[in-house]
Amino acid sequence: MGLVDVLRREFSFITGNYRILVVSWIIMDIAMEMPAPNFQYYVEALGGTGVALGVIGLANFLAMAAVAFPGGYLADRYGRRWLITTMTFGMALSFLFFAFAPTWHFILLGAIVSSLCLIYQPALFAMVQDSLPPERRGMGSAIIQLIHGTFNTPGPVIAGFLLLQFGLVPSMRIVYLIMTGLFLTAAVWRLRLKEKMTNGEPLRFSYFISSYPKAVKESFNVWKVVPRSVLWLFAVRTLVMLGMSLTNVINALYAKDVLGIPMEQWWLTFVPLLLTMVVASIPIGKMVDKIGRKIPLVIGLCFLGVGTVIFVNGTLLTLMISMSLFGIAMMLTMSASMALSADLVRPVNRGKVVGFNNFVGYIVMGLGMLLGNYLYVSFVPQSPFYVTLGLTVAAFLVVLFLIHEPEKRVGAFTSA
Repeated sequence: MGLVDVLRREFSFITGNYRILVVSWIIMDIAMEMPAPNFQYYVEALGGTGVALGVIGLANFLAMAAVAFPGGYLADRYGRRWLITTMTFGMALSFLFFAFAPTWHFILLGAIVSSLCLIYQPALFAMVQDSLPPERRGMGSAIIQLIHGTFNTPGPVIAGFLLLQFGLVPSMRIVYLIMTGLFLTAAVWRLRLKEKMTNGEPLRFSYFISSYPKAVKESFNVWKVVPRSVLWLFAVRTLVMLGMSLTNVINALYAKDVLGIPMEQWWLTFVPLLLTMVVASIPIGKMVDKIGRKIPLVIGLCFLGVGTVIFVNGTLLTLMISMSLFGIAMMLTMSASMALSADLVRPVNRGKVVGFNNFVGYIVMGLGMLLGNYLYVSFVPQSPFYVTLGLTVAAFLVVLFLIHEPEKRVGAFTSA
């Protein structure tokens, strides 16, 4: 069997809606990581000192939490396509607030608008799960991470080049204009998506309001019918998201002010992070499909803990190593948890489960960002990292002793 035949067999599941989403992610990810290295410095330059970063993070995730329940409910009740396509256009236009912000308050407003548009996230994740056969879920999730890593990789390099050429504020404005253009292109491409789950009733704007109480009720009731391991998986995700939010909100400032890493060099730490995701994504996906979901979760949490310890007292070189470990940890935990959730939850409930996970996770991450920023400013600068380490240990113990894989995996809808 030739190489072409092997590749065709391995990736034959990339069809229909999944293929359309893959292409849209490629377009969006070209610019997705561009603002990340210098975002904290950008907010600071626009007058956002003190706990401004925490306030932006809190508002960002509270807005995402506000739409998590209706997003999951509407995805399961009326279908996935309308939410995904419409809100991708909304996200694209929201980046204009970032591009033309005269003060950090406009960054705050842009973050809220962008986050409200993420009402489509449960529909997006549900469509991915619907479109993948059970035996390819690990690989499918890994391919998503591969795309993110591959096409995100040039972003920090371009951001660093623009920073050196134009200075901090002008370079960030250029970055957000690029993001606007690419997201609009992806939104147009997503119009090709085909709906595979609908009751035939058209979705109207009034449903966003009228469905909210029922969406909340059904999102809570879904936990009565899913296996107990889904609840513990939710707990693990929540602990990990809280820990990451505590440190991600201040890591650039910590590197500059505590570790002495120049602002012009910080973007370099993102390169090994993204390159690691490129190299390791497919092997990790195959591992998740071959040996199961639990072992990769355990290994991922170990990498997350080690990376956190290295970061606290790092140099530029060891920070690069730490970021690579974070990349591996992210892929292991995300690929394994997404695959395990799909194994355990029936398609008709996936949107609601994702919506509930997102609702709680976003609130936790918003509070975590505010808390992490507060701890950094008011207490020992290392304290957010120490708390994160404790949360990682707790998540590790939950996975080890309380999460169990099913004997038989739940199936999917016919691939679109």
